[in-house]
Amino acid sequence: NFTYCPATGLAKGNEHSEFAGWAFPFPGVFLTEEFISEDEESEIVELMDRDDWKPSQSGRKKQDYGPKVNFKKQRLKAGSFTGLPSFSKKIVAQMKACSVLGGFLPVEQCNLDYVPERGSAIDPHFDDWWLWGERLVSLNLLSKTVLSMSCDSEGSIQLFPAFTNENREISPPGSFTQTSACKNSGEEGIDCILSPRCVPSREVTVAVHLPRRSLLVLYGDARYKWKHAIYRKHIEHRRICVTFRELSAEFSAGGRHEELGKELLEIALSFQGRPL
Repeated sequence: NFTYCPATGLAKGNEHSEFAGWAFPFPGVFLTEEFISEDEESEIVELMDRDDWKPSQSGRKKQDYGPKVNFKKQRLKAGSFTGLPSFSKKIVAQMKACSVLGGFLPVEQCNLDYVPERGSAIDPHFDDWWLWGERLVSLNLLSKTVLSMSCDSEGSIQLFPAFTNENREISPPGSFTQTSACKNSGEEGIDCILSPRCVPSREVTVAVHLPRRSLLVLYGDARYKWKHAIYRKHIEHRRICVTFRELSAEFSAGGRHEELGKELLEIALSFQGRPL
């Protein structure tokens, strides 16, 4: 019932929903369009399709490049991990131009293949945060889709009136209480206070539109407070999602498993890997 606006960082109530005309800040999303060219996309997909795609859950297929992990027991080892694929070296280098990806060192890559014929989807979920760090990075290939964000906490969200400028573009609310001229009881020009509105978090869903060849980064609240999903209705054609993950603090400098983290990063960034 809300749509994320990359230009303002707001989630804006959809026109035909009960939240039309309302908005709230939605932090933790970075989206850049046309991250790679059409030729680069074609080359990447061709190289992926030379390797096998393994069946995955909910009608997806996958290719994994990463350490062997048991998330329930919180155990991992390098296993047969030989690094990220060679074609990802250029993608990772291009990420350095993104403001939110300073110091991002991917230790794992997962390619997911979605097609409507298989009913491909992924249920609302959080990515693990014992092993994976703050930023989740996804490259959306072959077709557009929608990432659906939901929050099942007991809290509430404060909505603000979404004022528009002359070009009918949404503008961020300037303060928690807005004053505007309105009509009331037949009288014009009376100043009225449009107060914030609180709604339960569970009643709010936010659509993040992902254009073809766009790069998405989830961090902060969007990473840790909001679950993300891809629903079947938003898979219209074949779509490949390439997700890169970094190490958590526990496996980084100063962390309890720093040495293992160093070992895994050295393997990952050799860019000599084959899918596991």
